[in-house]
Amino acid sequence: MLIGVPLETAAGETRVAVTPETAKKLKAQGHTLRIETGAGVAASAPDGAYEAVGAEIVDRAAAYGADLVLKVRSPSAEELALMKPGTTLVGMLNPFDAEGLARLAAAGLTSYALEAAPRTTRAQSMDVLSSQANIAGYKAVMVAADRYQRFFPMLMTAAGTVKAARVVILGVGVAGLQAIATAKRLGAVIEASDVRPSVKEQVESLGGKFIDVPYETAEEKEAAEGVGGYARPMPPSWLERQKLEVAKRVAQADVVISTALIPGRPAPTLVTEEMVRSMKPGSVIVDIAAGRGPGGVGGNCPLTEADRTVVKHGVTLVGETNLPALVAADASALYARNVLDFLKLVVTKEGTLHVPMDDDIVAACLMTQSGQVKRT
Repeated sequence: MLIGVPLETAAGETRVAVTPETAKKLKAQGHTLRIETGAGVAASAPDGAYEAVGAEIVDRAAAYGADLVLKVRSPSAEELALMKPGTTLVGMLNPFDAEGLARLAAAGLTSYALEAAPRTTRAQSMDVLSSQANIAGYKAVMVAADRYQRFFPMLMTAAGTVKAARVVILGVGVAGLQAIATAKRLGAVIEASDVRPSVKEQVESLGGKFIDVPYETAEEKEAAEGVGGYARPMPPSWLERQKLEVAKRVAQADVVISTALIPGRPAPTLVTEEMVRSMKPGSVIVDIAAGRGPGGVGGNCPLTEADRTVVKHGVTLVGETNLPALVAADASALYARNVLDFLKLVVTKEGTLHVPMDDDIVAACLMTQSGQVKRT
């Protein structure tokens, strides 16, 4: 089969969907790979590395003219025009972008959004949300350490003792857990909050302290358990109590890293402007939900500005919207392996494409086919 890998053109996107490692494996399976010139350069994969494993270096039109196109981000209108009807597209296509999916359907593409894979044991090896969130959690701490004008660890020096930084992590999914682990390695004192009681043990196992908010009703406890590995919206009564507890910790924090996202919904507000005002001068907030707050503005903090670092009320707010792209080499390596594992489901041993709708992962990821949007 002819597989095309274009250069990503979205602003700030440095990742690539196929690395020399996975290109070698695809080549060994008998496929022909066409990599657009420079596609992997930003991810530390020069054209020569692809040529060394048997891939062809081509122009953009040739990459998009393949039977199977592998991408990181959904194609732009200009890129769609280069793809012929019947092409199969695999990437992170945003299952909740109705307009974007409609454009893919109108172009006659069979498309798969890898973010839609179910959170099951069988799908773990192709779970792009987890692989990229892991990197986002790590990088969020590193960015915070860079912006914070003090040390993270406690230091005892001849000039006196420097206290350890107090870090508060809001949202303990994959990104939050990695943030806890990374901040702990740097020597910070960590507290973490999440609506799911089941993560308390995980937080403590990584050396953090869980900010516990008791449940007063059966409704609160049921919502807290979440569904499919994701948090569910909590009742207002619990959210108000949590806000009070979190506000106390945020006021004492040197660094806040917020990671709370619910697929298909605006990011919840966890750090209000009042909380920001209460923080010490020089404190740092890294808002992983930047650009995904209500109305596409803000994030877990309404003062966050997407793709900008700003100082408000003496606090530095980092609104980086694509943290994995700041660790392009490893982010691409993990993403490319996710893609490779997914292809095992839609490419036969003979090297032809098929759509096995009896496979729950394929059925969940299939977005468009035969001119129709399949996502409901």
